[in-house]
Amino acid sequence: MFNGVGFLLILGCVFGSFLMSGGKMAVILEALPHELLAIVGAAIGAFIVGNSMATVKQAGKGILRAFKGSRWKQSDYRDLLTMLFGLLSTFKKGGATGIEPHLDNPAESKLFMPYPRLLADHHLIEFICDYLRMMTINFEDPHQLAEAMENDLEKHHAEELMPQLALQTMADGLPAIGIVAAVLGVIKTMASIDQPVEVLGAMIGGALVGTFLGVLLAYCLVGPLASKLLSIVDDDCKPFTIAKTAILGHAHGLPTQVAIECARRMVPSDFAPSFQQLETTLDEAKNDLNAFPA
Repeated sequence: MFNGVGFLLILGCVFGSFLMSGGKMAVILEALPHELLAIVGAAIGAFIVGNSMATVKQAGKGILRAFKGSRWKQSDYRDLLTMLFGLLSTFKKGGATGIEPHLDNPAESKLFMPYPRLLADHHLIEFICDYLRMMTINFEDPHQLAEAMENDLEKHHAEELMPQLALQTMADGLPAIGIVAAVLGVIKTMASIDQPVEVLGAMIGGALVGTFLGVLLAYCLVGPLASKLLSIVDDDCKPFTIAKTAILGHAHGLPTQVAIECARRMVPSDFAPSFQQLETTLDEAKNDLNAFPA
């Protein structure tokens, strides 16, 4: 919604100012089809050549993701903290034998089932289950666990950023591609140098549309979408940091409530529940599911 409003504002202000200054849209409209073909076609071709097919497909999904926004809402962060409390409490009470059945089949676990939106994030669920399972084997040195988790998070974040980096590279190259289209227009104009000044002026104006479109697409379309995608990727990776904080707190021997409080402080400020709100939610979960020990 906001993306659409932003793009309408860009087009309205750019072309509105052009018309207010006495510009003629006929020149732009006449040159638009072939200039767009050259610029967009070359940009997409270069994008395909410069990236793997997996990255190309992810970039398409990334554009849709930039329009949809972050999938994490305030209730999701609260659910994540509640779910982690249940898992760590069960681990602390029952040890490896108590937690392993939940880790082996999260979709049928009473600790995971109340949170279908979290279950839909397979990467996050696998991250949590893998490291809790690792702790059932040996977690005598929490620092080694922390290093392994940090490396895993860096790898995940880098993979998530690949389509964003590809889109940013496209944005950086679009002004130069616009110049290529403009040069082609100048070449066409020079081949018609014997034409009247009015004709040559229109042809030069059409050629400059290429430069205009390249810059406009770079800084007002692809570039902003790449920046928005970067913000969304960063937001969607924060739940991993929250899970890491809670699990490491447990590994260091902190009381479960304290480990979850440390994790709560990692939630973005706009979405973080208050201490009292989270405590109330945990009490309700204990009563409803009878999953957490008192």
